[in-house]
Amino acid sequence: MKYTSIDADFFKNNRKSFTDRLKNNSIAIFQANDEFPRSGDQAYVFKQNPDLFYLTGIDQEQTVLILFPDCPDTLYREVLFLRQTSEQIAVWEGHKYTKEEAKKASGIAQIVWLDRFWDTLSMIIHYAETIYLNTNENDRYVHTVPYRDVRFIQDLKQRYPLHHYERSAPILRDLRVVKSAVEGALTSKACNITRDAFIRVLKFVKPGVAEYEIEAEIIHEFIRQRATGHAYTPIIASGANANILHYNDNNQVCKDGDVILFDFGAEYANYNADMSRSIPVNGRFTKRQKDVYNAVLHVMKEAQKMLIAGTIWNEYHDEVGKIMESELIKLGLLDKHDVAKQDPKIPLYKKYFMHGTSHHLGLDVHDFASRYKPFEVGNILTCEPGIYIQEEGLGIRLENNILITREGNVDLMADIPLEAEEIESIMNSWSLSEELNN
Repeated sequence: MKYTSIDADFFKNNRKSFTDRLKNNSIAIFQANDEFPRSGDQAYVFKQNPDLFYLTGIDQEQTVLILFPDCPDTLYREVLFLRQTSEQIAVWEGHKYTKEEAKKASGIAQIVWLDRFWDTLSMIIHYAETIYLNTNENDRYVHTVPYRDVRFIQDLKQRYPLHHYERSAPILRDLRVVKSAVEGALTSKACNITRDAFIRVLKFVKPGVAEYEIEAEIIHEFIRQRATGHAYTPIIASGANANILHYNDNNQVCKDGDVILFDFGAEYANYNADMSRSIPVNGRFTKRQKDVYNAVLHVMKEAQKMLIAGTIWNEYHDEVGKIMESELIKLGLLDKHDVAKQDPKIPLYKKYFMHGTSHHLGLDVHDFASRYKPFEVGNILTCEPGIYIQEEGLGIRLENNILITREGNVDLMADIPLEAEEIESIMNSWSLSEELNN
């Protein structure tokens, strides 16, 4: 891992919060993610199962966690199974956790090599009445691949058909959405790295640069500051490309007079930032571009005020829609008389603002959380309105990451340039300095 170590007390507290919610005499088992094949003899870069990481801090493949708080043998109330390393593995793949390193990282005393998993499990599982198992229950995910958790469930139920089975995911959905101080700090670190990458980009962009060159500047700054890399595939969308919401080609040349829509964020210690900005290629917005930009900025600021504990998800999005509707009328994109007659189930603003305003953020970019639970203290949410005008080849999106506290909300990206004039000032002051140096 590139990132600095995290205090094991964080993971101990997470395990305690989880086991406190288990039924009596229950055992819970968590698996690492699969290693997915990329080509004939290569795998994709490994990404840890966020639930396993949340409970252990272990960032390594072929890892299994057993939690059995009522186990008659106290040695096996918490057991972490690791892939045993060897001289050959060390030569070909590099360093893997030793037992002592895993103990220090996770706070788990009982570390066992993975080849002893089934023997160990069979010694203790018959003393449990209920088995908690985990699957990906993120409601943005549609299951099509038989990943490790699913295969393990099938195997376990064949071996132990008479146990009672429960889902771990509902417990984790409640726990993971409320961020601790440690998680807030890690997310802030990811946001700070993202800030520095954006400022680097502001000093780099000019007519004639390619989108992929900008992408290279971003990843340079991320890796330089010990981020794992991108939190998600970055969007560097110049001109009309900004109207493609998930544009990832990043292969066009940025033209004088166009606006570039950025959507990128750093991943640090498995926690994610998620930022959107829109900047003029030549360092100056046209009047129309700035009017649209400021309309989006106004919606963003008003929406952010509603990101407080107790806010209801659907009501929040409906209110943001009304604010956006008003801005679109001012821009001449909607007619107020048409709006008055619209079908409220299909609001007209959706033509220009077709996505949601916010999502939860954490170990997943679209973090694991309930759509039906009011916002809580400790939630981190994005705030990302946008206006996309196909006929003008213009798309503007702005996005910051907001932490809800008891005193209100805290913008974790408050120090990232946002006002149109500030962006223009940075771009032009750097351009002038460059000209003088030449």
